[in-house]
Amino acid sequence: MGCTTILVGRDASYDGSTIIARNEDSPNGEFDPKRFVVVHPEDQPKHYRSVLSHVGIDLPQNPMRYTSMPNANTNQGIWGEAGVNEANVAMSATETLTTNERVLGADPFVVLKAGQGKPDDVDYQPETVGGIGEEDMLTIVLPFIKTAREGVERLGALLEKYGTYEMNGIAFGDDSEIWWLETVGGHHWIAKRVPDAAYVTMPNQLGIDEFDIDDAFSEQSEHMCSADLREFIEDNHLDLSVESTTPFNPRDAFGSHSDSDHVYNTPRAWYMQRFLNPYDEMWDGQDADHRPDSDDIPWARQPERKISIEDVKYVLSSHYQGTPFDPYGARGDAHTRALFRPIGINRNGELAVLQIRPDCPQGYRALQWISYGSNAFNALIPFYANVDRTPEYLEQTPLQVNTESFYWANRVIAALADAAYAETSSDIEHYRQVVGAIGHKLIIETDRQCELLENNEQRNDVSDVSSLLEIANESMSSYLKNETEQLLTKVLYTASMRMKNGFGMSDN
Repeated sequence: MGCTTILVGRDASYDGSTIIARNEDSPNGEFDPKRFVVVHPEDQPKHYRSVLSHVGIDLPQNPMRYTSMPNANTNQGIWGEAGVNEANVAMSATETLTTNERVLGADPFVVLKAGQGKPDDVDYQPETVGGIGEEDMLTIVLPFIKTAREGVERLGALLEKYGTYEMNGIAFGDDSEIWWLETVGGHHWIAKRVPDAAYVTMPNQLGIDEFDIDDAFSEQSEHMCSADLREFIEDNHLDLSVESTTPFNPRDAFGSHSDSDHVYNTPRAWYMQRFLNPYDEMWDGQDADHRPDSDDIPWARQPERKISIEDVKYVLSSHYQGTPFDPYGARGDAHTRALFRPIGINRNGELAVLQIRPDCPQGYRALQWISYGSNAFNALIPFYANVDRTPEYLEQTPLQVNTESFYWANRVIAALADAAYAETSSDIEHYRQVVGAIGHKLIIETDRQCELLENNEQRNDVSDVSSLLEIANESMSSYLKNETEQLLTKVLYTASMRMKNGFGMSDN
């Protein structure tokens, strides 16, 4: 799937949190309705079987509770995508990546091969199962890990054992660090710790641009990899460094270098870093240090100021505002406005921003901020993750359009507002600010109540922190539904007034 990821180290974030965030985007021409749910240990499968690849995996018998963002229609599998478990470990899976022919020739994908003939036939060939993929990863990893590093180790072991049928990037975060894992071919992988003072931007392209193999095979303080990666690189002549002193560059060795990257991938990294580091370098014109088609845009860099939740939402909703490439803008021309793939695109399915706050006690440390639908027209809303259930407004997503569902309300708003962008943008911006402010206010108030409760000073009927968090989530959902319905009413009116069959004269 086409997605966009940003990772924010604890010293780069506004409050010392680790933040991992990703848009889940459907393939072109598809729209997959999403849900926000809690998966309890008793609901976790003991033997997992992939719908797409048919691979079967026996899972550990001690799963933890976790949140998940599955498809409403599970005919293609679960696709859990993003969540936080009860140990306050966050996982986002996956960012689809690109690779090259040399890698796939050396380590082909593990793809499902249908059986040929019947079992009694002389030339019968049984089915060959495929490896694991985006459909599976959250479900088979997140319930069983207690740190971000453990997430890398567990997923890495599964990749080496079962293989994969696609290239993916996966993020793991806990209260102290973030790790980013990239699959390489069918069975190999690399992982790098995100520097605490930096952020990472990831379009659909293998991203890590510097990797210390010696560290990966010794202390593993900042790097980890599959067991035979060194031999894999050497035997297949994958290291393209021109000097022995040059750090190994996985992007050159394992990644793609195609013309399509310059319209689909690199422009997104360019715009995100242009926004977060506007003064560090020249971003525009022929003399720019980096342009939308640059292949050497850094994987990680230190921001010019601390990054807020609102910054994360902005870059993951962006469509090249302030440039000639904005499809809604007045700059440029029809050609430039359709030149690059936006981040905030029509087929955004959900955005999950997973925030682990180290200064908060374990019971309410994790927040899962959520948006549904096209990010150019929605708002980002916080929910506590350490709960036993999620609000019905976000959990119940029918397969047919129904504006009683938050997912579908957002989809309808975006479809209406797209055709009236200039006329509806102020209403959407007001909605975004009001809902965001309510979210921050509710977090402040709920955190205080949790602190009182844990200090035995709370005087009400709430008996535990988890129950208090569920009440807060329901309050947020109630506010959200009211504000969303108001926005839908305004956008519908504006879009109706722009209908081509309108006429200035009426009967009165």
